[in-house]
Amino acid sequence: MLRSPFFYFIILLFLLACKDKKINHTKTDPIRDEAFRIRDKAIEDHSKQNFNIAFDEYNKSKLLFEKLKDSANIGYILIQMATIQQVNGDYYGSKETVTEALLYVTKRNEDKAAIKNILGIADKELSLYDDAIHYYKEAANEFKDPLIKQFPLSNIAAVYIQQKKYDNAINLLESLLSKKLLKEKGQEVNESRLRDNLGYAYFKKGMDEKGFGLMRDALQTRTEFKDTYGSIESHLHLADYYAKKDIQTSDKNALAAYNTATKLNSVDERLEALQILISNNNSNQTGKYVQRYFTLNDSLIKVRNNFKNKFAKIKYDAKKEKDENAKLRLEKAENELSLQKATYLRIGFVIVFIFLVILIAILIRYYKNKNKAIEFKTSYNTEARIAKKIHDELANDVYHVIAFAESQTLSQENTKENLLQKLDDIYGRVRGFSKENNKIDTGINFTSSIKEMLSTYNANERNIMVTNLEDVNWETIDDVKKITISRVLQELMVNMKKHSKATLVVIKFENDKKSILINYTDNGKGCDKTTMVKNGLKNMESRIQAVKGTINFETEPDKGFKAKISIPK
Repeated sequence: MLRSPFFYFIILLFLLACKDKKINHTKTDPIRDEAFRIRDKAIEDHSKQNFNIAFDEYNKSKLLFEKLKDSANIGYILIQMATIQQVNGDYYGSKETVTEALLYVTKRNEDKAAIKNILGIADKELSLYDDAIHYYKEAANEFKDPLIKQFPLSNIAAVYIQQKKYDNAINLLESLLSKKLLKEKGQEVNESRLRDNLGYAYFKKGMDEKGFGLMRDALQTRTEFKDTYGSIESHLHLADYYAKKDIQTSDKNALAAYNTATKLNSVDERLEALQILISNNNSNQTGKYVQRYFTLNDSLIKVRNNFKNKFAKIKYDAKKEKDENAKLRLEKAENELSLQKATYLRIGFVIVFIFLVILIAILIRYYKNKNKAIEFKTSYNTEARIAKKIHDELANDVYHVIAFAESQTLSQENTKENLLQKLDDIYGRVRGFSKENNKIDTGINFTSSIKEMLSTYNANERNIMVTNLEDVNWETIDDVKKITISRVLQELMVNMKKHSKATLVVIKFENDKKSILINYTDNGKGCDKTTMVKNGLKNMESRIQAVKGTINFETEPDKGFKAKISIPK
């Protein structure tokens, strides 16, 4: 029965629209010019209630403003589109539209307030009363103009009456009526609306006399100031008031509301008036009213459904066109990006290729120099070792032989034999040094030369055992690696003979697809790792490193000596 506050909010929105129409724009951009032309045409059609045409024009101008990234106009247009949807009963659609508008109206409080009020109206019409009150309160907080702020507050009072919270409605309406703003000239119509709603609230609470006085005075003011639309609400309230007191007067008010609503083409109010006439059932016209109600209601539902479908189709078609255009632009951008990527990829490949060539050249040079350094170091250590041996082991013996020859009479047979024995011993040592450092046969006799070299260290008190030497395919092994293996084994034998005093030495060869493995073990006296002689061992490490191999030593006092060698094939 209560008149929706919807109509007054539309008046407010057109007030805001008039302000927004004056937005200045320079006519230098064809897209901008076209956007404003279509928007202004939509405003004109909206004011003429050509809702279908206006909605389509608003939507087209919105798409153009999106290209221009003009947030102010996008937000304004979405608000206007939502009002058209509400006029035609598409409350869910209007909520969706104004929710989108919130993204574009971050600066203007009036626009935010208008959006919140639209959401409140939608929820009120959908009977979501608590949500409606929430949005109306937010709208009132956003409005800065004290007069305009009263619109959403009066809407809250109307919702309270719908909820039958009459005390809340009465307190709020009396508070609004106490404001000095409504006492000013020109606010009589607004004041009469609030008085009518206050009287209706008093009536619904049971305070009939007080309520009737307010509703009667409100109707007189509306008639005096020719508020024809507002008089519909007054007649409906009075028809409800008289329904249980004076049926004929109730019918009279209901018919007055119906006739005025018919002239103004206000379908919702016509339906409300017909409901009262049917409910009163005080005329032989009741059957006619029933038929008219169902015909009008069916027509209203059909028209509003058509509007909803048209609005949805307009938005869908526009979105589809926008998506297709965006897809084409995306495909074009992707093609350009692919070409650009291919160009960059080719350039990157060339740069990486050049970099790799330079890097490989640097690494080759580095490892060559490193191998040369290792070979030089190994050669130097070998020469130093030989020089030291000659100095330590032969020089002193030669000196003693010279001293012996100078001090003894060589004519004596036993002296001569003694001298020859000493010289033969020195000769044997020199041959031993020569054998240790002579050229190694890396051909088909390599295994034989290894066995021969190792056999020279056999003695009555020492046994050298070699296993699996022939299992290795030595023909596929590099000569440098063969020489390295031979020298390292020789140095192990020298180290063993000189330091370990072993009685048993086992040398086991193993091989897999990638490496040659040599396990050396003796049962000598061993030593502490921290004190073991390093010269010979360092020489072995240098040789093994020169061929990218590894060597590890294991030894403890009285627990022998072990060496594990791995050389890549």
